[in-house]
Amino acid sequence: MANSGEQQQWWFNTKTMQVEPGDTPTPGKHLLGPYPTRAEAERALEKVRERNREYDK
Repeated sequence: MANSGEQQQWWFNTKTMQVEPGDTPTPGKHLLGPYPTRAEAERALEKVRERNREYDK
């Protein structure tokens, strides 16, 4: 568990389509993040789509 002064980080795993805590052993090539909250990590793919739409304009 993180020290009281540290913030938990969250990742979105594009292989399993699951949110994982910051201490996950999954290889980085399958992770999006880090995100400061679990809720933000759950929106990872939505954020990617939004950024891609902005880029494509």
